[in-house]
Amino acid sequence: MKFAVIVFPGSNCDVDMFHAIKDGLGEEVEYVWHNQENLDEFDAILLPGGFSYGDYLRCGAISRFAKAMTGVKKAAEAGKPILGICNGFQILTEAGLLPGALMRNKHIKFMCRTEKLRVENNQTMFTSDYEAGEIINIPIAHGEGNYYCDEETLQSLEANNQIVFRYENNPNGSLHDIAGITNEGGNILGMMPHPERAADALLGSADGLKLFTSILKAWREANVINA
Repeated sequence: MKFAVIVFPGSNCDVDMFHAIKDGLGEEVEYVWHNQENLDEFDAILLPGGFSYGDYLRCGAISRFAKAMTGVKKAAEAGKPILGICNGFQILTEAGLLPGALMRNKHIKFMCRTEKLRVENNQTMFTSDYEAGEIINIPIAHGEGNYYCDEETLQSLEANNQIVFRYENNPNGSLHDIAGITNEGGNILGMMPHPERAADALLGSADGLKLFTSILKAWREANVINA
């Protein structure tokens, strides 16, 4: 399986993501600069955290216009897994690939610490290696991770089981403790916590690795024919 890590000016978690795939998962991965439009050679697209374009205007507001996002949207329409973490989540909402928006944390402070998440939906290509209701330890590092959407969108997210992760102790004021959501098709996941920073026990937790193994398992089931 071949992964692309999209690198925007200001990305700073691209190396963490690359390490999680290459060394944690043992799969092929490449850095892809933001001005590369054709992503057809890749099986999965990863949008890392950071401060793309300095977070000017709004987080992710400029990145949505990058050439690479044309390829991301094409991959999304083809059903390929798209994962946006932290700033990547913000980019996905700005691009209209996920509903809602990320606002300033409720205490207007940048937060960097490990949080407990609850796996709300383990029936996705990103969470099948987790148990339903499993509590996992995943770091956060954001100043604008307060998820918000209108009531109609919230009802839709709940009804379609699109809320994948919730905070056990909501650190940022996110609506209904939301930490991660998918699109209706289930192939796009956006989350504020950083599973790539919890992909090795040496980092304090390996709970994030199951997210990446879930992606690999789903891809193999869809693309590899067993003899």
